[in-house]
Amino acid sequence: SCAGQPLPAVPRALADALGHALAEPLVALTDLPPFATAAMDGWAVTGPGPWRLTGTGVLAGQEPGPLGRDSAVPIATGAPVPAGATAVLRREHGEADRERGMLYDRSPAPVPEGQDIRPRGQECRSGEPLLPAGTTVTERVLGLAAAAGYDRLTVHRRPSVELFVLGDELLTQGVPRGGRVRDALGPLLPPWLQACGAELIGHHLIADDLPSLREAVHRSPADVMVTTGSTAAGPVDFLHDTLRAVGARLLVDSVTVRPGHPMLLAELPATADGRARRLVGLPGNPLAAVAGMVTLAEPLLSHLGGHPGAVPVRLTAGSALPGHPRDARLLPVLTAGQEVTPLPFDGPAMLRGLALADGLALIPSGGVPAGATVDVVRLPHR
Repeated sequence: SCAGQPLPAVPRALADALGHALAEPLVALTDLPPFATAAMDGWAVTGPGPWRLTGTGVLAGQEPGPLGRDSAVPIATGAPVPAGATAVLRREHGEADRERGMLYDRSPAPVPEGQDIRPRGQECRSGEPLLPAGTTVTERVLGLAAAAGYDRLTVHRRPSVELFVLGDELLTQGVPRGGRVRDALGPLLPPWLQACGAELIGHHLIADDLPSLREAVHRSPADVMVTTGSTAAGPVDFLHDTLRAVGARLLVDSVTVRPGHPMLLAELPATADGRARRLVGLPGNPLAAVAGMVTLAEPLLSHLGGHPGAVPVRLTAGSALPGHPRDARLLPVLTAGQEVTPLPFDGPAMLRGLALADGLALIPSGGVPAGATVDVVRLPHR
């Protein structure tokens, strides 16, 4: 309900549709295959044989003439089967007598009618639904769409995202020094946002002062702004003041999950052309920010892009999974088969455990004993 409707449908050339979600079902524009084709190299034949050899052969991309009774013609895999042909005799099963112009069957059993012919419409018929709306356009979907006759696809527009990394203490190069630390979220979040289907239109380091942040948020044309840090109530946490100043409406203001409980979601005034704008505020601690990514940012971006939301998988705790005394907890885990094990270095400011993790376990308050089932959110991987 916080996300509203998915973004509008737009036409995209096949090469530009990758990663988008189909805005309407993919329907076959033709039969597949569009004509009967040879499934193997050999000879197209009529009747049980032996056969009289005719023609020089049929290659893929050619339109052959009809094949007479008790005749055979060489044919390549994928080539159209001549009208009148009853089967394809595989190359290894045929013996051609060039002098007599005859072909003999040397296969272990007589060639059954239809052998090694892919009949027209075997995969689908024209007008048949192939994929439902909401399907993510993968490389495989592009192949199917092209085979079915598509040059363009109708997909949901990808949400545009602008990333604001907040903090005077952040360095973008070298080792931490002088009381300052390296910015870990600047490198971590952009590829993650793109993996969520976002179109990243900006990435900025913003100083810890109210005017800078207010100006950046006010001017952003993005469908979704993502900020890091300044979500709590510290002396330089200006995000709440900024949201009030620009007339935003808070939809989520902290959650009962650790790490990441000060995350927020706000609805901002629309752009000049009437587009809705939202802001996801992630905590500044890296693991806490990742918790906000999987619980707020990812579901929002998936919905806006027309994708179905990711569903956690239920796995078994290979050992006890520690929880928070009162709140739910997101714990970096490693999966092996149907079991998960916790990883060390799982504090809100730590990345060492997360770097090895392939999932985040959703631990209820108090923890989960070994052998119990637990929901796990899969982490993106390349």
